[in-house]
Formats: sequence, structure tokens, C-alpha cells
Amino acid sequence: MLEQQLVNGVVLGATYALFALGFTLMFGVMGVINLTYGVYFAIGAFAALWSTQSLNLGIVAALPVGAVVAGLIAVAIDTLLLTRLRKTKAPELASLMVTLGATLFLYAGLAASLGTEIRRFPAAVFDGGAFSLGAVRIGTTQLLIVGAALAFVAALMALVRGSRLGLAIRAVAENPDAAALMGINGGLMLRVVSFLSGAIGGAAGVLVGLNFNAIQPFMGEHMMLRGFAVIIVGGLGDLRGALLAGLILGFAEVLTAAYLSSTFKDLTAFALLVATLWFRPLGLFGRAAAKRA
Repeated sequence: MLEQQLVNGVVLGATYALFALGFTLMFGVMGVINLTYGVYFAIGAFAALWSTQSLNLGIVAALPVGAVVAGLIAVAIDTLLLTRLRKTKAPELASLMVTLGATLFLYAGLAASLGTEIRRFPAAVFDGGAFSLGAVRIGTTQLLIVGAALAFVAALMALVRGSRLGLAIRAVAENPDAAALMGINGGLMLRVVSFLSGAIGGAAGVLVGLNFNAIQPFMGEHMMLRGFAVIIVGGLGDLRGALLAGLILGFAEVLTAAYLSSTFKDLTAFALLVATLWFRPLGLFGRAAAKRA
């Protein structure tokens, strides 16, 4: 039983990390907790579902569709809501409240236009199946989630730390005015980050929706508390921290449900978040210096 629970913890932790990666990237560069991120999670899943039903695409083709649609929506929302606030150097609370209002509006719009009933991918979209290693059983979709989380972390680290684009993004995150003096288009860099963050959130929504075979407008709402816990425990804006904190939270929830009570499972994220703020406010990989990328 312990071996199976550990595998379940890895899968759940990878799910949380996959969700939180775009959230972490967005905060690390922009310095804004964008509450609309959970909406991108649902939009990506619905876009992929539509492509499988209307265009008869398989999941391999539907996944990029969901990611791109969510990324474009993220750019549109950021441009519409946050660009002017950045130009006027509005306080962070203003951005938080604006995105909170946008989140309520978007959730209501999705529910009104798509309904609140649970939708499912067609059975022919992905032949799931499972593997057994002794007493441990793991599904193909679960392996995809773990692989996607690792791949996204590696790709983002390579982009941010090992490319000219990443250097420009880090410069804008560190000091937008100095970056502009160096000829870097800060607005373009922020739109690139918005697209990448939204696309990662959308891809996460597709994979999680496929794993649980359940898609509905509020599916991202459940993940947001976990997303907050992951980025705070891991260290605000740190991609490695998001992966490690996601795994820690996944193990904690699974072992709590298995050996204590499933009643306490939903309290785990809150308890972990509070303990981090008490004993290590900077998180696992947080730094006192104001580097956010």
C-alpha cells in the first residue's frame, strides 16, 4: 500500500506543479498574482475538448490547441486589464482586485455559455490503459502528467537561464526602466510571458481533464489554493521550487488521506502554506534579493 501511495503522491504532486508553473512564471516576471490563471486552466481544457469533438483531432493535436488558445486569452486579458495599471505604476493591490473581478466575470461567462455540467473527452481520443509493476499500478495519462511537468520545468529553465529571450525577460523582471534603456521592448516581453504562462495553464487543464475525464468551467477554482501553496512553499517566482513544492504537497495530501483521514486532505495545503509563512517566508528557494525571474 505504501508503494502505491508514494506513486500516487508523485502523480498528484506533478499535477500541482504542472498547474503552478505558469502561475509561478507570471508572478516571477510581472510581480502580480493574477487570479485569472485558473480560468486559463479551464479554457485550455474546453478548447481541446472542442477540437476533439468538432475537428476530430486526437489528444496529441488537441493539446497544443488548448495551450495556444489559453495563451492567446491570457495575452488579451493582460493587455486589457493590466497594461494600463503597469503604466501608471498602480499598487499591487489594484492588480489583485482587478484580476479578482475579472475572474468572477469570466467564470460566470463560462458557466452561462457552456453550462456547469461535467463534460468528457470522447473515448476514442486517447487509449489510456495502465501499467503494473508488482503491486504498483500507474495509468498512461498519469505518466504523461509527470513527464509533462518535468519537461516544462526543463524547458522553462533553459529558456529563462540559457537564451537571449530569457535574458531579456529577466532584465524586464529585474528593472523595466533599465531594460528599456538597453533597447528591450518590455511590453513585448510581458506579452510573451503572458502567452507562455497561459499556454502552460491551458496544457495543464487538458492533461488534468484527460486524467480525471471531467471538464467544467470551475475546474481551475479547486486548483488555485494549491497553486498559492506551491508558489509560496517553493519560493515566489522560482520554477525549481514550484516542482519540488508540488511534489511535497502531493505526498502530504496522499499520505494524509491514506493514513489519517480523507477529511483532512483539503486542510493540508493550507497547513503547509501557513507553516511556510511562519518558519520560512521566502520559501524553499526564495532569496532575500529582489530577483523575480
